[in-house]
Amino acid sequence: MIYTIQIIMAFLGSLGFSILFNIRGRKLWYAAIGGMLSWVIYLLLDFWLTSEISRFFISTMIVTIYSEILARIEKTPTTTFLTSSVIPLIPGRSLYYTMSYAVNGDLDKFVSSGGQTVGLSASIAAGIMAGSSLFKVFIVIQQKLKG
Repeated sequence: MIYTIQIIMAFLGSLGFSILFNIRGRKLWYAAIGGMLSWVIYLLLDFWLTSEISRFFISTMIVTIYSEILARIEKTPTTTFLTSSVIPLIPGRSLYYTMSYAVNGDLDKFVSSGGQTVGLSASIAAGIMAGSSLFKVFIVIQQKLKG
């Protein structure tokens, strides 16, 4: 039940940001589904991977490929779908606690939490780069096989 609520909230959060980013029509729904997809993948990876950073990386990589495919189908920039799709993965809780420890002067917890926050953010960036690169390699191979 709790996973169902999380998945619905990921969809609604991505939908809200899609509206905020002025995405219209069916692209709005594709972007919201992308956010839901990113969180579903993250939750599923919890069964196999213990590292949160790895789950963020793989989930972001898959949702980047999803965004690249939809961008080609809808003839629109990839960022239209990607920006809203990664919203559920933004490490807000980790960032909140990092700043809370900094304000309260708890240096040890600040450094530990800050390292985790930077790691999660870096894994999102690396997942976007890896997913986009893999998709472009696939496109080049596909074009070579056709031509």
